[in-house]
Amino acid sequence: MWRCDKMVSAPLNQPWIGRGIVVTSSPDAALIGRTGLVVDETRETITVLENDREVIFGKNSIEFKIGDSDVIIDGKLVRQRSEDRIYRNKRSE
Repeated sequence: MWRCDKMVSAPLNQPWIGRGIVVTSSPDAALIGRTGLVVDETRETITVLENDREVIFGKNSIEFKIGDSDVIIDGKLVRQRSEDRIYRNKRSE
């Protein structure tokens, strides 16, 4: 199967709304392992639909995986609006 090494950062280049999220690391142990569907994203937060409830996570305090990707994303490094993040990453390639 064909694979491009640039695809490793693919979750950063795509919109996250409508995709699954898994929290892999956090200073708050209660957040680790929480999963859901991303319904909104702002500069500072990610809103997740979890068991028919909307839960808001601060990007600054979590590391997470998006969709089926194995890439762990550090929330501190993506503290920007989704529109800016997608545009900036595509333009820098």
